Amino acid sequence: MRFVKLPLLLAWTAAFVAIAQAQVPAGYPADYKAVVDGAKKESKVVVYSTTDAKLVQPLIKDFEAAFPGIKVEYTDMNSTEVYNRFISENAANATSADAVWSSSMDLQMKLAADGLALPYKSPEIPALPAWAHWKDTVYATTFEPIAIVYNKRLVAADEVPKTHADFVKLLNTKADKFQKKVTTYDAEKSGVGFMLVNQDAKLNPQFWDLVKAMGARGVNMQSSTGTMMERISSGENLIGYNILGSYALTRAKKDPSIGIAFTTDYNLVLSRLAFVAKNAKNPNAGKVWVDYLLSKRGQTIAAEQAELYSIRTDITGKDSGVAFAKELGSAVKPIAVSTDLLTGLDQTKRLEFLKQWQTTLGRK
Repeated sequence: MRFVKLPLLLAWTAAFVAIAQAQVPAGYPADYKAVVDGAKKESKVVVYSTTDAKLVQPLIKDFEAAFPGIKVEYTDMNSTEVYNRFISENAANATSADAVWSSSMDLQMKLAADGLALPYKSPEIPALPAWAHWKDTVYATTFEPIAIVYNKRLVAADEVPKTHADFVKLLNTKADKFQKKVTTYDAEKSGVGFMLVNQDAKLNPQFWDLVKAMGARGVNMQSSTGTMMERISSGENLIGYNILGSYALTRAKKDPSIGIAFTTDYNLVLSRLAFVAKNAKNPNAGKVWVDYLLSKRGQTIAAEQAELYSIRTDITGKDSGVAFAKELGSAVKPIAVSTDLLTGLDQTKRLEFLKQWQTTLGRK
């Protein structure tokens, strides 16, 4: 009788082992189970992010299914709000985020450089490009081309800029049509907006001519991508500069008014940077969340359901950075995760840049 039950006992044992290991992703080190167990004891992960909560719902749902017992408390804010809230809570030794996930790459790097990010070597590093992580602390999670977005009903196909010089020419030669019909980020109020124009200034020798042309057209400046998209869709604005391509691609799927152009002279690529907070109340849950964002499973969902192109080198489909880079070739300019991002945040340089920005726009 004992021998009859042995196969059944072995099957049960195997099943229990499988259940115990199910939450440790394939290829992860055996001791990762301790991280998952610790995260389950913590029971939640608090995330501060710039990514729209609606876009992230599929990720949150799948994360909670993959790691039962770990709930995601998700708060989305604009990039400057994320930064200010996080530093003020840490300065006051108050409870704050376990993980910070922001599209303002320079502000994320500043938080890390100032010692507010926990050094953590993710098991997913081998699948990332070399430029996409810094000191086993900060990780790029997406590959998001920056776009020129326009109203397809009101902007003719031959007017759509193919290069930054084309955009300047359009604004200068069709002044009446585009007067007060151009929109972009407010570089003073939007962390992402400031970072993008700072990168533009490094790559484009005629950058200030572009700013002057936008100023001459009475450019409308916003802190919210959603507001810019709404105004372009309605026709209140005709064209938007330096807009997050991920949001535009999502909107274009259901809005036939939205057109998207990528530039062939150079095209910036932004990435949402994630790190585990050094003072996290739930550090294990923070690690599991960051690893999930970087994982093939998480990246596939982000790419397919939120248009947040995958940054992984082993995902090569149409929703991947690999595929986009093939399409635009050498024009693709990913913003590297490095301390070079901090140069524009030096207070003196920042104020000088913003003064020149406002002067060139004709605002001061």
